[in-house]
Amino acid sequence: MHPAPSLIAFTVLSGLGFGLLACLGLGLAPTERWTGTVFFALGFGLAGTGLLSSTLHLGHPERALKAFTQWRTSWLSREAWLACATLAVAGLYAALAVLAGLTVAPLGWLAAALCLVTVGATSMIYGQLRTVPRWHHWSTPALFVGFAVTGGILLAGQVTAAAVLLALLGVAQFLAWRAGDRRLAASGSTVATATGLGPRVRLFEPPHTGGNYLTHEMVFQVARRHATKLRSIALVVAFIAPAVLLMLPFSHALAAAAVVAHVAGMVLIRWLFFAEAEHVVGLYYGRPVG
Repeated sequence: MHPAPSLIAFTVLSGLGFGLLACLGLGLAPTERWTGTVFFALGFGLAGTGLLSSTLHLGHPERALKAFTQWRTSWLSREAWLACATLAVAGLYAALAVLAGLTVAPLGWLAAALCLVTVGATSMIYGQLRTVPRWHHWSTPALFVGFAVTGGILLAGQVTAAAVLLALLGVAQFLAWRAGDRRLAASGSTVATATGLGPRVRLFEPPHTGGNYLTHEMVFQVARRHATKLRSIALVVAFIAPAVLLMLPFSHALAAAAVVAHVAGMVLIRWLFFAEAEHVVGLYYGRPVG
């Protein structure tokens, strides 16, 4: 699928923001007045910027409020409601901690749970799609939440835990890529099922000679050799480099470099998440399986 910059920013930034807010709710980062203000501002800033960037992908951003009306059937609508509830609860927790010096642990736990549920709802916008076999798997929400937790722990300054999570998440991402490469072929989708014309059908020529919305948004292709190279770079930048930096004698400069490297790697991984997603409609336009 077409890797829209707005969706990459949405999923990366909101995941980092909610991950950090979850850590603050669990007491894994300072919540004292000045230090707490910085951490809360960073968490809310990342989450809010990510959520706002998602509206840039809408054909009519002014109609974004209508997303709240479809919560019974739409994960996008559920994510919108959960995000509002999360920001409200986390905002109250932050206000009490920063302004009054009160750390209400149950409120923080609730905020942390809502943060992770919100990230899970974001992942299900993609994970629910049977038409994209690479996404339609339990690993999609698991990785989204894993990235949020790891990014939050890293931003919270939990060095040892962050290094361990980076290593585990790197292995999980590698295995998810390997399994995802086989998922379209394993789904049983073919040109025959895409057209509904029987098992012996083959494409004589493309449906039309020009591009359209489907070919632009749903049939984006990245060459396998390029994907392999980009995956290798992403593994090094997002996981290996930050983990190595964190294992060196601690300094704020190295910690900041680890955060920057991880975020840069996340952007590349999320680009691949969209670029490598094979929508079954591509079979109708002659895209091969596997």
